[in-house]
Amino acid sequence: MRKEHILVIRFSAMGDVAMMVPVVYSLAQQYPHVRITVLSRTFARPLFEHLAPNVHFMVADLKHEYHGIKGLNALYRRLAAKQFTAIADLHSVLRSEYLRLRFNIGRYRVAHINKHRRGRRQITSSRAKQLQQQPTSFQNYADVFRRLGYPVDIQFKSIFGNGKGDLSLLPPDFRFLTSDAPLPSPLIGIAPFAAHQGKVYPPQLMHQVIEQLLQKHPKARIFLFGRGQQEEQYFTEWSQQHSQCVYVGKYLESLEQELIVMSHLDVMVSMDSSNMHLASLTGTPVVSVWGATHPYAGFLGWGQSEDNIVQTDLDCRPCSIFGQKPCRRGDYACINRIAPEAITEKVEHILSVK
Repeated sequence: MRKEHILVIRFSAMGDVAMMVPVVYSLAQQYPHVRITVLSRTFARPLFEHLAPNVHFMVADLKHEYHGIKGLNALYRRLAAKQFTAIADLHSVLRSEYLRLRFNIGRYRVAHINKHRRGRRQITSSRAKQLQQQPTSFQNYADVFRRLGYPVDIQFKSIFGNGKGDLSLLPPDFRFLTSDAPLPSPLIGIAPFAAHQGKVYPPQLMHQVIEQLLQKHPKARIFLFGRGQQEEQYFTEWSQQHSQCVYVGKYLESLEQELIVMSHLDVMVSMDSSNMHLASLTGTPVVSVWGATHPYAGFLGWGQSEDNIVQTDLDCRPCSIFGQKPCRRGDYACINRIAPEAITEKVEHILSVK
């Protein structure tokens, strides 16, 4: 009899892959005799590589090595050789569906995610909106394993267990965090950008948030997270204006190092984006700012409190699940109307109870 071995498929995006971690960790802890292989893209390796002894990671290069039908067939042959006993498709897109089809033909135990599209359409409807909490991604992932015969009780604190990341693994430029001297206080993370305009807090308003926080905490250290053209422009400017601001992307070389820093933060300020989920994986409280999207869609970070959500009350919200649709009003009032004070008040509340 073959040893139980589950293949878990999820190719993207960063936030969705990060939300797999609490579920896969709990699965590994509750079924230590089961081997688990996570199939994803290279960026996800640090999230799973040291998660549990029975969790393994496998890279799927879908742009080159496994591109197109021919590539997917080659990937299937490679996977089939590993003698999996169950297949968990946590993505359910064309590529994973094709692999799922091949495994179904081979009479494997196969289950895939239910994305609850009907409920999502109801909460984003412009005419008959029904704003009701949808099942979270964590619930949806766990349901897949339950259908495979592995019910999971999700219990997860941090990717670093009961501790924090090892500061000695950071580069020398972060010596102010790695020295024996007390750490600056408080340590605040800010990730103001996201993939879509409807989820991005205006940079000029976020700069006001930074100024308000530094006025209250002149000895604070503020870490600016994110990589891209906008980040380069604004983070460089802000770090030049405020010596307490650190543009993380200029110093840290990997996601693993960013997670280490996040684990030592007192609080993170983030949009509905991957950084909210990454900080959540380190047990750090997050003040999450929501514009065109809504927590009711099921994407609030693991373990995060609804009390730390910042959002506006507009009849048109949410207008989309992922924030990619153009604003029906044309002014993105959902995100532009959020006052900087609303964010700083949430941050202050978290700092006051730590």
